[in-house]
Amino acid sequence: MARFSANLGFLWSALPLLERIERAAKSGFKAIELHWPYDTSPVAVKDACKRLGLTLLAANTPLGNPGESGLAALPGREADFQKVFIQSMEWCLAAGATAIHVMPGVIEEHERAAATQTMINNLQWAADLAAPKGMTLLLEAINPRDKPSYFYSTQAHSNAIREACGRSNIKLMFDVYHVGVAEGDILTKLALYMPHIGHIQIAAVPSRAEPDEGEVNYPVVLKRIDELGYTGWIGAEYKPRATVEAGLGWLESL
Repeated sequence: MARFSANLGFLWSALPLLERIERAAKSGFKAIELHWPYDTSPVAVKDACKRLGLTLLAANTPLGNPGESGLAALPGREADFQKVFIQSMEWCLAAGATAIHVMPGVIEEHERAAATQTMINNLQWAADLAAPKGMTLLLEAINPRDKPSYFYSTQAHSNAIREACGRSNIKLMFDVYHVGVAEGDILTKLALYMPHIGHIQIAAVPSRAEPDEGEVNYPVVLKRIDELGYTGWIGAEYKPRATVEAGLGWLESL
């Protein structure tokens, strides 16, 4: 059966991070994943995870300036990307995380050709830096309804970037919610990209609430994930309808 990770970017988001970690453990999660935890001591996070028996999976690279949503694909911002990537990697290493979600940013149409080469160059540099540390880089396509003009919105595009980089420690983050909104055909895409998937996330489609409503049949999706041999964690990255605790019935049912 799939194992679930609490995404603390969305779950208990009003609380300080260390309190969110406590809530995740109390609610039965065995792993956590983070968005931008850089204002919290990585040592404190590592100690909390150890005490509570939680596995820390990953964090996101910083967003950059308002509206940028990442730096990795922004032409002319290579030095800024390198700075924030090193910040992310050092924090993750100190906290005990083993992966980093590298955010490419919002790209206007006329910049896309230059952005593609920028993204590949930056990812190759980052992957080479991270590989000796045993760290994986994750690429996540985000649907264009939630994030217009984001560098990639489809699995085919993020996978093409992964392939162009030629680095074994670059993997896809397959967010079933984003795939459902942007593309559909979820089961087929899971089978097609499974050899390259480093992490999976779930939420209801189209609401992004708990994965017990909407148009995606998660028992079927999770059964297929298991059949395809995926043994990693599945991140609960949803926006609760009310309190987190009030909506956790899905955890037991799935």
